Parts: sequence; structure tokens; C-alpha cells
Amino acid sequence: MSAVGPGASFDIDEVLRRIREAVRAYPKPALFALADQGFKTPFEQLVACIISIRTRDEVTEPVARALLRHARTPAQMRELPLEVIDSCLRPATYHEAKAAQIRAIAARIVEEYGGELPCDDSVLRAFVGVGPKCANLVLAIACGQPRIAVDTHVHRVTNRWGYVHARTPEQTLRALEAKLPKRYWVEINRLLIPFGKRICTPLHPYCSRCPVRVYCAQVGVVAPR
Repeated sequence: MSAVGPGASFDIDEVLRRIREAVRAYPKPALFALADQGFKTPFEQLVACIISIRTRDEVTEPVARALLRHARTPAQMRELPLEVIDSCLRPATYHEAKAAQIRAIAARIVEEYGGELPCDDSVLRAFVGVGPKCANLVLAIACGQPRIAVDTHVHRVTNRWGYVHARTPEQTLRALEAKLPKRYWVEINRLLIPFGKRICTPLHPYCSRCPVRVYCAQVGVVAPR
């Protein structure tokens, strides 16, 4: 381990233990929360992740619940009128495009995979608009595979710590896959979303009350609180 903070070497086990405690009282990220509520099939998780793109978790969770109560399987979603899907998605960003995308994916799953979305990265990534973050979240949460989902919070926080050094989320993903112990691959997204929203914020992070400040290199931090 290399020294990155004021007098401390970076201990990922201790860092994540402290963050686990710090975010315990905060709501879980939308896809993890939905899984806890029973919406945990690969298709349900994929639908929720598509809804979540450019949409806050506070909106994603109830919107996904509303739609999935109408249709929980690809076959049911394919038969749901597009206007009903769009009406459910209206609070989310780009709701019209997402409604058409979700219905088209449902139809492909029925036609090409017998109505069951397989736990396969190449299948997920072949759908228009599904990138590595959504594919990895589905595979991690619904399929139990060790996958790292790198969103803006995971990218920002891990680079701010100095744990990885990457310019893009894709590069951060590769760096974390090479360095982060596999036992944390799924959990790191669940932990760093609430941590990044409430403590390690994009601008003026709350370094004065950060539980892992001693380990953090504060890369790029300007005017912390």
C-alpha cells in the first residue's frame, strides 16, 4: 500500500468499513432498493437501470415501481401499450425515448431469448443504449456475478482518494478491476453512491466530517467544507 493521506497508508478494507457505517442511515441506491422490494430479475433490473439514466434515484425508484407493477416480464411489457409505458415514465428524463427503448428490448427478449433475459454481458450490451454500467449492475444485482458498476460517484470518489488514477469511467472500471478485491466489486457502487451524494460531493466536499479523510489524497479538491 502506498501513502496517500496525512500519515496513513490506504487500507481499502478499513475505508469501506467506515463508509459502510457512514451511509447506513441513508437510502440505498435505487436498483439495490428495488431488489430488496422484490424487483430483482435481470429484466426488472435492466428496466430500472434504463430509467435511472440521467434521472435521480429519488425519481427512478417510484417510477420503476409504477411501471413494473403493470408489467414485470418481457412478454407483459411487449404487450403493454407504448402510451401506458410512457405515462409511467413521465417523471423521468427522456421518458419518451426510454419507453420505446424498454418496449423494444422486451420484444427482442421474447423473440430471441424465449422471454427470459439471460445473465450474459454480450447480450445486455447488444441492446441499444445499454452500456457497461447498466450491464454490470444487472449482472451484479440480479445474477450474483462479481461486477463493478462505475457511475459518476464511483469514478469521482475513487480517483479523489488517489486509489486509482483514471480520466474516464471506463478507465476507472478497468483500474478497479485490476486493484479492488473481488469481495467489494458489487458493494462499492452501493456504498459510494450515497457517500458521493452526501459527503464526498462533486463541489466543496464535506472533508471536515468525512470518515476516511485520513486516507484520502483529496485529488482535485478545491475549497472543501
